[in-house]
Amino acid sequence: MTASLAMPHQTRDITHKVRPESTPSSPERLLSPAQLRRCLPVSKVLADQLTSQRQAIRNILSGHDERLLVVVGPCSIHDPNAALEYAQRLATLSEQVADCILPVMRVYVEKPRTTVGWKGLAYDPGLDGSGDLARGIALSRELMRDVAMLGLPVATELLQPMLAPYLDDLLAWVAIGARTTESQPHREMASDLSAVVGFKNATSGDIQVAVDAMQAAAHPHHHIALGDEGLPEVKQTTGNAHTHVVLRGGHGEPNYQPSHVQAARQVLLAAGQNTRLMVDCSHANARKDHRRQSDVMQAVLAQREAGNTDLVGLMLESHLNEGKQPLVSPSLVSQPLRYGMSVTDACIGWETTEQLLLSAAERLR
Repeated sequence: MTASLAMPHQTRDITHKVRPESTPSSPERLLSPAQLRRCLPVSKVLADQLTSQRQAIRNILSGHDERLLVVVGPCSIHDPNAALEYAQRLATLSEQVADCILPVMRVYVEKPRTTVGWKGLAYDPGLDGSGDLARGIALSRELMRDVAMLGLPVATELLQPMLAPYLDDLLAWVAIGARTTESQPHREMASDLSAVVGFKNATSGDIQVAVDAMQAAAHPHHHIALGDEGLPEVKQTTGNAHTHVVLRGGHGEPNYQPSHVQAARQVLLAAGQNTRLMVDCSHANARKDHRRQSDVMQAVLAQREAGNTDLVGLMLESHLNEGKQPLVSPSLVSQPLRYGMSVTDACIGWETTEQLLLSAAERLR
């Protein structure tokens, strides 16, 4: 793991400003994926590291690596500087637990919304409704590259399939969320990714849609996609055999207990799919209380200690500081945001995160 630190971003002092009035404007042209990759390239050394990290995650899914996969980091990224500080801390911690835990950092730059709201760094990096996607996409790629250069595998949730070619060469693990697991375009996108893909169960708690998604993603597809040069093209995918189910609960009820895990295993077996599972310690599994993530993690570790080899991964929402803060009302002129605190779902703080991973490492040893 490289010890060199990436250069800081120039966005530490973030303020939420008044949302500008909506006015008609000409469409803004974006760089093509190929152009952005040339602006923010991946070196041969980094590309080899990313290939090795993807293989390490595949080995955990196949049972050839007994380490616990832990996808951990902020619910969503709104300040690249705070995210990079988090990454530096996680890189140091990773070295202490690397014998039994493989930490992967959440670098989530898209935020699914039930209705409306801030949609993430890639869409609105100014947090002001200006929708500067050109800057947001570039910032997202730059941050992911900086995190990867620290030696950490990078994870994200891909919501917009057209965004994938701007970022996918930097990703080791990808989530397809509860609202999009049933989407055919997302299954087609997953079938073309080199990263391992985790399909979350539906918001209702239904596991079958995630199992169906695994089957669909494993097959080749012809589909419409954004090409490297920014033009639509018919793309043929090869299929992605490296997928799994993420248990995230549903309708406010958890699904990480032994009975739920066994039921999920039976559905996967009946479909002829890999029975390895990840548990999302947040969302419905924590009953929307970020402090309960610790309880969920302990319960999953207890099942592993009891001999359950299907539970190979965990997901934690964690930031430098505990909790969350609201984005200010547009009726106010400005309000500084607290550094290192989520503006979407509440997260556990760094001290709790460090304690959880160190104690988990001791139990796993």
